[in-house]
Amino acid sequence: MPGSRLAPLPGGDCPAARLRPQPAIREQVSRLGIPVEAFLVSTGVVALGEIGDKTQLLALMLAARFRRPWPVLAGILAATLANHTMAGLVGNWLRALVAPEALRWIVAVSFFAVAIWALLPDKVDDDALQPASRLGIFGVTAAAFFLAEMGDKTQIATAVLAAKYSALPAVIAGTTLGMLIADAPVVLIGNLSAAKLPLKAIRIGAALMFVGLGIYTLLAAGV
Repeated sequence: MPGSRLAPLPGGDCPAARLRPQPAIREQVSRLGIPVEAFLVSTGVVALGEIGDKTQLLALMLAARFRRPWPVLAGILAATLANHTMAGLVGNWLRALVAPEALRWIVAVSFFAVAIWALLPDKVDDDALQPASRLGIFGVTAAAFFLAEMGDKTQIATAVLAAKYSALPAVIAGTTLGMLIADAPVVLIGNLSAAKLPLKAIRIGAALMFVGLGIYTLLAAGV
């Protein structure tokens, strides 16, 4: 009817008011972007940073030695999950321990340091490979990859990302996926995929990405 409006329900509530997002709902929706951003940034950073890294070279050597791509990939997945979970817990602990302003500078400087590191070509020694007689292909790959990843720039990047983002599972999932994106083609295709990659250009791109993340960390805080 003309001029009519919805009558309030008992207790003064109006049906139209229920259609408007409530503050608690708006807050929950706004938080959805944090895990998505953490996941996507972590995936991209590690996927690019892993190309030409010593662990990618190790993956290539393991694939060429054993000629069994699926156990090698399974070992890489297991080692990466364990290693990056450990790194993520350290970064998350640092996030809870350090004041936000100091943490912001630590994260930014760490990104800049990893950017310089990304420009340096890596190499891996044959000593990293152990005989497969006792552990099997999966065990050898997991052990070698876990040890090679210790102190590597992708592990450091994982810790830094976990310090930057509160969504730890998204960071770990993203960095693990990034490792597989970079390493799986090398394992499945072998030298054919590695030989055609412009490693110098990729290292420069990875360095620029880390620099961009460092600048973004500072600018987002109004520095």
